[in-house]
Amino acid sequence: MPNHLSTLGIIHTAISIIAILVAFYALYREGKINPLSGPGKLYIWLTVLTCVTGFPIMKTGHLSGGHFIAILIVILLPLGIYAGRIFGKAAPYVQVIALSATLFLSLVPAVIETLTRLPISSPIAGGPAAPIVKTGLAILFALFIVGVIYQVFRLRRLQVSHRKVDL
Repeated sequence: MPNHLSTLGIIHTAISIIAILVAFYALYREGKINPLSGPGKLYIWLTVLTCVTGFPIMKTGHLSGGHFIAILIVILLPLGIYAGRIFGKAAPYVQVIALSATLFLSLVPAVIETLTRLPISSPIAGGPAAPIVKTGLAILFALFIVGVIYQVFRLRRLQVSHRKVDL
């Protein structure tokens, strides 16, 4: 079976995979996607580039769910980046939730496209509504929730320990 990705689709996919890997590295290294760190900045730029390269890709000739996900990501990125200027004391929490949500949203099409395209000769799922895709997305959502809860508790613990040091 031939590759059904356009040249732009291949470029878009490569950039998105690198962005996701950088995000996981940032989470491993700092416990969050920090927009001020090298990996955080790289993730943000690659994610913006992923969204921009994804907009012209239209299998059906009109906007799809993937396009709306990209729009949500483009809204959440500045929210996470500039949370400190907008949300005061809640800023670290808003930042963690917003930037983690961008990674989660990036992984939604990754799961769907992977399961519906691979292996090329006989994809695992027949379409986006296949039970295995729904299960994969449910697991992804559960991991997102657990990850955000972990990050929020970690932030809270750090804030409490900083307050004790300040006293």
